[in-house]
Amino acid sequence: MCMNNIQERATSFLSVLRHCQVLGMTVEQADEEGLIIRLPYSPAIVGNPVSGVVHGGAITTLMDTCCGISTVCYLPEFEICPTLDLRIDYMHPAEPGKAIYGFAECYRITPTVIFTRGVAYQDDREQPIAHVVGTFMRMGKPDAKGQLSRKIDGETQ
Repeated sequence: MCMNNIQERATSFLSVLRHCQVLGMTVEQADEEGLIIRLPYSPAIVGNPVSGVVHGGAITTLMDTCCGISTVCYLPEFEICPTLDLRIDYMHPAEPGKAIYGFAECYRITPTVIFTRGVAYQDDREQPIAHVVGTFMRMGKPDAKGQLSRKIDGETQ
């Protein structure tokens, strides 16, 4: 799979997610090893206006998005893959005033589910703000009309 193609697909996917546009998220790296997304620090993500600490929901949004989009690094074609489950373990608060990066990779792909893992960090991936694991359902590739053709339990969606 061409590395540029992966980067383009990840960037394209992120660009259609309105909440990610509002938060200023950008794809920093996307290749066969995984995905890195940058969430810039801004007043919109502050949870405590006195200390400037980032709200946990902003980190959850970053990591759900990062894990979900990481699927394009591993699948040969785009597929609809909604979140089934996401678990985040917070290690420590993010340092105010600094961007937060999300890294995610897929570590197992089955015909119906994709398993991902990753970390949120600032300066050093080895000093994570949070660890994440997520599972995503493979709904298949939409047809020309945008409909899903995968059959689940014998029924067409």
